Amino acid sequence: MPRHSRLLALLFLVPVVAFAHTDGGATGSGFLSGLLHPVTGVDHVIAMVAVGLWGAQLGAPAMWMLPVAFPLIMALGGAMGAAGLPLPGIEIGIALSGLLLGLVVAGNVRPPLALAVVLVSFFAVFHGYAHGAEMPGFANPLAYAAGFVIATGLLHLCGIVVGLLWSWPGGAPWGRWVVRASGATIAALGGWFLLAG
Repeated sequence: MPRHSRLLALLFLVPVVAFAHTDGGATGSGFLSGLLHPVTGVDHVIAMVAVGLWGAQLGAPAMWMLPVAFPLIMALGGAMGAAGLPLPGIEIGIALSGLLLGLVVAGNVRPPLALAVVLVSFFAVFHGYAHGAEMPGFANPLAYAAGFVIATGLLHLCGIVVGLLWSWPGGAPWGRWVVRASGATIAALGGWFLLAG
């Protein structure tokens, strides 16, 4: 089979794997399950994109510190979830992360860097806990954790790419509008998840 035919066949399998995410759990085992888990829940996606947006909006060093702190602390939360340690208000924490991180982007909130890192890390615990608690029992925990940390980093990167419009050369006002509108949209979705939960 030619190389392009094999690639095309693989592309047809991607939706099957992605849509197999049911009952809040990840499918398969190990790395692929971890990689897919964060992107199959809009509540997770918006918060992780918001971290990248806010980091880019704040500029260096926040642009790399926030997206590094989130997955590191998220991995600790994942270990807590996998171990079954109690953590109340998981879904509320996840929804609040979208709402509040979206609001800080929309409002161009610029706290001291340490406070921004603490806020992002606080929410990372809830996201990580959910990933760890929903890990399939047959999954390799380290491979699963590596997958969800990498997926999270890629979502942060998406946010950073959009967030760089904030400081686009020439100071185009439309770039700042796009970033703030993205934050407002994330906040609205987070609020909706909070009310729906």
